[in-house]
Amino acid sequence: MNERTKPAAGAPYLVVERDQLADSELQGYQFGGAHVCLIFIDLQPGDGPRMHRHPYEEIFIVLEGRATYTVGSETVEARAGQVLMVQPGVPHKFLNSGDGRLRQIDIHGNDRFITEWLEG
Repeated sequence: MNERTKPAAGAPYLVVERDQLADSELQGYQFGGAHVCLIFIDLQPGDGPRMHRHPYEEIFIVLEGRATYTVGSETVEARAGQVLMVQPGVPHKFLNSGDGRLRQIDIHGNDRFITEWLEG
């Protein structure tokens, strides 16, 4: 936390500017101990992370575009306006399966990212 990210004296909230986030990621412990992490995703068609899992839940909020998620052994598509929730410990990955950009917010139910990568 630095002067720009400290809550105002006595304030029960904190406003964080997007340019304060390294790699479009917010880890709660860096901003006063919130028990949540966020990633602002902006991917081109065909892009996405490889298979991984977390020891906590993850929520995907699709803002723009369409994505194909592999969750365990199942495949599901989600589009703008939909939310997908993945339980702790379940392997998952996603891919921008649309024709344009994929914008989504990924919410991690922990104050810091813990990721076990399952594919090389």
